[in-house]
Amino acid sequence: MGLGLTTNAQSHIKTHKFFLICNYILLGSASSCIFLTLSLRLIPSLPGALLVLLHIITIAGAISGCNAVSAGSNKWYAAHMMTTVLTAIFQGSVSVLIFTTTSNFLSALKSYVREDDAAVILKMAGGLCVVMFCLEWLVLTLAFFLRYYAFVEAEHNSEKVYAEDSKTWTPPFRV
Repeated sequence: MGLGLTTNAQSHIKTHKFFLICNYILLGSASSCIFLTLSLRLIPSLPGALLVLLHIITIAGAISGCNAVSAGSNKWYAAHMMTTVLTAIFQGSVSVLIFTTTSNFLSALKSYVREDDAAVILKMAGGLCVVMFCLEWLVLTLAFFLRYYAFVEAEHNSEKVYAEDSKTWTPPFRV
C-alpha cells in the first residue's frame, strides 16, 4: 500500500492480473485439449476437425481477451466477448456429449485408437472442456468488471478535467 493507490485502483489491478492468469490457463487448457484430440487421430473425420477448430477458436478468444485489456479498444473487447460466449456454449455442449455418450461420440469421430484407450483420452479431453467452460464464464465476468472500471475511470477523469478547466475561465463563462 506504499504506492498510494486508492482501493478502486488496487482492485482494478488485481482484477486485471486475475483476468490475465485465467486467460493464460484457458490458453493452456485449449492447447492441451488439442493435443489430446490429435492423439485420438481424429483429423480425417469432420467432427474431429471441428473439435480441433473449437479449441483453436478458444485460443483465439483468449488472445483477443489479453489484447482487449492491454489495448483498451472496443474492437478487441467486442471480439473477445463474442468468441468467449460462443466457445463457452460449445465447450459445455461438447463436454456433455463426451460424458453422456462416450461410445457414440467416439464412433462419430472415427478414431483409430483402441476403444478403451480412446474413451480414457476422450474423457480427459471432456474434463478439460469442463474446465474451459468454467474459465470462460469467469473470464467473461472479469472482462465485464474491467470494462466497468475503465468506464468509471474515464468518467472520473473527464469530471476532473472539467473541474480544472472551469477554474481558469473568466467570470462571465463560469457555469
